[in-house]
Amino acid sequence: MKRILSRLLSPQKIFILSFAVIILVGAILLWSPFSAGRGHIAFVDALFMSASAVCVTGLVVLDTGKDFSFTGQMITLFLFQIGGLGIITFSVVLFGLMGRGISFKGREIVQSTFLHTPRRDLLVIMKSVLLLTFSIEAAGTLLLFIRFLQDFSPGKAFYLAVYHAVSAFNNCGYSLFSDSLTAYRGDVMVNLTVMGLVVLGGIGFIVLYEIISRFRGFQKKLSIHTKIVLLTTSILILGGAVFFYLFEMNHLLRDVPVRTQMLISFFHSVISRTCGFNTVDIGQLTNATILVMIILMFIGASPGSTGGGIKTTSFALLLLMIWNRLKGQEEVNVFNRTVPGEVLTRTIAIIFASAFSVFLITSILLMLGGGGNLPPVNTRHFFVEYLFETVSAFGTVGLSMGITANMNDMQKLAIILMMFAGRVGPLTLAFSWYASKRGLTYAEESVMVG
Repeated sequence: MKRILSRLLSPQKIFILSFAVIILVGAILLWSPFSAGRGHIAFVDALFMSASAVCVTGLVVLDTGKDFSFTGQMITLFLFQIGGLGIITFSVVLFGLMGRGISFKGREIVQSTFLHTPRRDLLVIMKSVLLLTFSIEAAGTLLLFIRFLQDFSPGKAFYLAVYHAVSAFNNCGYSLFSDSLTAYRGDVMVNLTVMGLVVLGGIGFIVLYEIISRFRGFQKKLSIHTKIVLLTTSILILGGAVFFYLFEMNHLLRDVPVRTQMLISFFHSVISRTCGFNTVDIGQLTNATILVMIILMFIGASPGSTGGGIKTTSFALLLLMIWNRLKGQEEVNVFNRTVPGEVLTRTIAIIFASAFSVFLITSILLMLGGGGNLPPVNTRHFFVEYLFETVSAFGTVGLSMGITANMNDMQKLAIILMMFAGRVGPLTLAFSWYASKRGLTYAEESVMVG
């Protein structure tokens, strides 16, 4: 039986199944009476909250701080912690500590999740991943605890600090405050701590590992992957903040102090790509800002991180492909290296598959959405709101224009599917493309394009 299952379940299927099982178990636990803070929780809402936590998305249909008991809140914390790293990661490290070998499939899954090239020191890297995770979360907890002590009792401050630090590093965005972090929009320590946690969790563990190894002298130079991630992330953060400020300076930021304007702009530039915290009402932003945020959410975090989206490297490679084509070059060269053609092919496949997924789910939301007999002009806002919600779910971001809790059950199921696809889809697609066998090759014939 074990051999039959081993043959039927490919590494990518095991990866998908592990997330699906965690989501289902989490939903049952959140649905149970001991998780409810006030009243009964519908199963579809428990399933939505579990999927959002495991997929580290942050979209919510319930108030986490009020609708869940302490037990329910701890379950959500466990779900987005294990969802951010993946159950396979914990299994690999556990078996390694027990002296048991890592299976071939387990090695394949972990390598495709965290590494850009196969490495022999896989177990060492996985131990470093866990050590980095808990160390960074502990540092974030300490900083937030110091700040929350000014507003809460020591016990409450510590609990809030732990919850928000873990949520931020795993790029989830779950908050125990009903208005997320709106009350702290002008607080330097809270903003910088949360942004730091989100960025560190979103650039990818292999990037963190290489930076530390380079700093300690164990590695002579950074890989091309790490250089692209760091450069692209920096440009997106700075560019997003500039556009946010320019589009909101005469609107949402008009009567806000200059320091707070800068904090809000940079905070939402960072958050828009990976995490669902917010310090302003997203529904009050201008159309131009909403468009910028949709683009940032679609791009998402970096490979091997806790975030979703098409990933920063895919976005960078797409721009490089376009630029090289304009110059008449077929190869993509960056940092004195040529990117393999198969990587470029996978990049295009991931981007178009992702765009199609967003289009499909947005269409479903529109068809399932209400509107009654109102004229189309009076329901036009649904298009922007549903598109924003879908891209947020795909990018596992968690930002919303305020429609999540008002969706019907079928729409919630569609968003659950999008969150799940956003967490495992692009990565699994890339892995499947790489692992698939070559088909037959026939005589070539040209087709007109463009």
